[in-house]
Amino acid sequence: MSAYDASVTAGESGPLIVLTGELDVTTDAELSELVNGQLTEQTLHLTIDVSGLDFADTSAIRVFVLAAKTLRERGGDLVLLRPQRALARVLEILGAGEVMTIRTGPDTTP
Repeated sequence: MSAYDASVTAGESGPLIVLTGELDVTTDAELSELVNGQLTEQTLHLTIDVSGLDFADTSAIRVFVLAAKTLRERGGDLVLLRPQRALARVLEILGAGEVMTIRTGPDTTP
């Protein structure tokens, strides 16, 4: 059983979700509800800080990609902040950077 924590605050350009712990298929529905709950009609930009994630499987990445596609259709974007090396590699392999912005450097303020 995986465990994760999430918090949502107002960022400069839209909601900021901070995730820590582990995301896998057992957290998929909860994560989807959390992310989709931030996609109000007014939301054009969503930032998700994933620097505290020790693990995220493809079901979690799918939630991010679907949200990114929704925002892109509205002319907005989804930004993932500071993924750890393993997650960054999976995102790269899956081509997630084509539908969302992935910021890996230190200057990643939302």
